[in-house]
Amino acid sequence: MKLAVFDFDSTLMDGETIEFLAVPLGIEEKVALITERAMAGELDFFESLTTRVALLKGLPKARVDEICQSLPMMPGAKEVVAGLKEQGYKVVCFSGGFRNATTPTSRDLGIDADFSNILHDENGILTGRVGGDMMFSSSKGDMIVRLQNLLGITQENTLVVGDGANDLSMFAHAKIKVAFCAKPILREASTHTVDTKDLREILKIIA
Repeated sequence: MKLAVFDFDSTLMDGETIEFLAVPLGIEEKVALITERAMAGELDFFESLTTRVALLKGLPKARVDEICQSLPMMPGAKEVVAGLKEQGYKVVCFSGGFRNATTPTSRDLGIDADFSNILHDENGILTGRVGGDMMFSSSKGDMIVRLQNLLGITQENTLVVGDGANDLSMFAHAKIKVAFCAKPILREASTHTVDTKDLREILKIIA
């Protein structure tokens, strides 16, 4: 058995979920600036996440779910998942984003499991608070080790794909590390780079 772990935002999905959520509030530029600095490794991930989510306070959860149902997938997303599964991979999604997006998308793409964060709400309105599996810069690395131990999969049989600084911790635990349209900090830690927005390129790497 082999393991493939994909980041969600700007990897499986073409964009950043939290920026789409910021649009109805008119704060997408403010949120995007914080995201950009966090993905470049200039800001602590936990602080950047909690700061950005605080800005979403007051957004109806129903609106969140509606936006997350129509996020644009990266070209080749469905094909790369199917292709990896044909080659014996368990395919998993890790995201510093939110289950509202990762769970329905994982179901649609045929991904085996997703690990992400939960936007807190009260009476259907976002409180501006967040919790979950992927809150820290070290979270993806911690989770991939747990999965490898649980499934009996070695680092040698692990593939990871991501684009930003919070993917660095999982890159440390995989043989094949793909920087996908990635920030310089992640490219430096990669074994392979893909610079075109087409996830099918990953199938060529493992061919």
